[in-house]
Amino acid sequence: MRWAVAETGDGGVRLCPLAPDGRPAGPVLRESSFAEAVRARPEVERWVWRSTQEAYRRLLAAGVRVERCYDVEAAEALLIGHEEGQSGQPRSLAAAWARLRGLPVPEDTPVRAAEPQPSLFEPGPVPLPPGTDEFTALLDVYADQVARTARTEHPERMRLLLAAESAGMLVAAEMGRAGVPWRADVHRELLAELLGERYPGGLEPRRMAELAEEVSRAFGAGARVRPDLPNDIIKAFAGAGISLTSTRKWELQQIDHPAVAPLLAYKTLYRLHTAHGWAWLQQWVHDGRFRAEYLPGGTVSGRWITNGGGALQIPKVIRQAVLADPGWRLVVADAAQMEPRVLAAVSRDRGLMEVAASGEDLYAGLAARAFGGDRAQAKLGLLGAVYGQTSGDALKHMADLRRRYPAAVAYVDEAARAGEEGRLVRTWLGRTSPPASVTAPDEAGLPQEEAPSTGYGSSSAARARGRFTRNFVVQGSAADWALLMLAALRQSLSEAGLRAELVFFQHDEVIVHCPAEEAGTVSAAIAAAAATAGRIAFGETPVRFPFTTAVVNCYADAK
Repeated sequence: MRWAVAETGDGGVRLCPLAPDGRPAGPVLRESSFAEAVRARPEVERWVWRSTQEAYRRLLAAGVRVERCYDVEAAEALLIGHEEGQSGQPRSLAAAWARLRGLPVPEDTPVRAAEPQPSLFEPGPVPLPPGTDEFTALLDVYADQVARTARTEHPERMRLLLAAESAGMLVAAEMGRAGVPWRADVHRELLAELLGERYPGGLEPRRMAELAEEVSRAFGAGARVRPDLPNDIIKAFAGAGISLTSTRKWELQQIDHPAVAPLLAYKTLYRLHTAHGWAWLQQWVHDGRFRAEYLPGGTVSGRWITNGGGALQIPKVIRQAVLADPGWRLVVADAAQMEPRVLAAVSRDRGLMEVAASGEDLYAGLAARAFGGDRAQAKLGLLGAVYGQTSGDALKHMADLRRRYPAAVAYVDEAARAGEEGRLVRTWLGRTSPPASVTAPDEAGLPQEEAPSTGYGSSSAARARGRFTRNFVVQGSAADWALLMLAALRQSLSEAGLRAELVFFQHDEVIVHCPAEEAGTVSAAIAAAAATAGRIAFGETPVRFPFTTAVVNCYADAK
């Protein structure tokens, strides 16, 4: 049974059971708080509320955990994206209510800058029109979403996606509350070792100042070059007769000049100092935990982002400060070749599914069947097909891939063709790409080089969109699978009565902090969750989704 619940404005809540069509199936009741409403009804299978980010944070603070929820605002984002490609439109309950009533749609509240400590002035939800009852709006919008879901191309898949996205919201809230175990003393020692002494007044640390001096000296006596200013660097190299288009690492490495080595060293330390230096440590690490604010579905492909804190870009050297509590361990699990395995599952390519049926290295298995046994070339060729790399060695191997794995290559080719023609593409479960009028973001993680037209669009913008949609159908489906894996793992850890906590997740990696004696059980639960997610998401296929798992005291030792 599902129950809807919403605040009344006086600190209490109203709630009622729901029928399968989303309409009330019983009387509307009142409780003094969210916590009391949930605590008194352990039999409720799924709570329907406006926003998990707000409601569940309060429940967790009150010591109340829920198994399942339906997040109306998260569902609205997915459904409005599915309907005529309106991704990125306002998603609030007020916006959904306005669409339902044919009223002007209010903009969403801008995402606030995350703060490690609660703020007294956090912005509230987008207000409903004066005189509109929030509980009535919630019931009407939810019933409308149930009907809209039933009208999608694959309703069962869309229902699964909505449930998975809501489950991800629960996981994100719990991870933010638990926090990653973090030793501030170790972090400070690392900063002192790498950056040197701190100077007062906001000046650069000693080692960075020394490297800046080396850069300036390399351009001649009297030269003053600011290595943190790209225009200064480009101008200085131009004075030395060297033309640069940027100060990116790969371009600098092609230059033979004495300024290059100290400049690259400075850039590395600059990133460390600004992203995870002393100021970051003081702001984000408290009581032995780094608590990030995770935003599930923060990118159009469904990948997560964080609101401040840089949790998804922790440098390996700083990972030395991520240490398990005494008597506890970190179970660090990486999905092995996740996106190629997802491509095998969604394309139903028999040959590629056969390769992906093994828990062994997929690229090695691919190399054994083609590419002359060269694993590196096999990886380059397959990722080239997924990411749209169409020059050099990637292009050379494409013909062989088309011959051996025609369904897999055709799947991404069709997605690219749709993108170039301005059509929408969807993940296996139904997450939809943004419309052609929206600039396609670069989320692939590989260089997006110019590719020859395939005949479905002539402009560079059309080709760029084709490369994006080619990747979207795989990367997005992988993100959907990851949500189901997290939901299955969370349920497994809870049902086993473990003390283990999910503390970190990015698109292909998960970390569980647990007592040492639970590490084996947790490792097995991760493997089982991956298999369950593959079966639920893609049906019965031979494709396996193995994890490489390490049980460590320190995050840096996991890789």
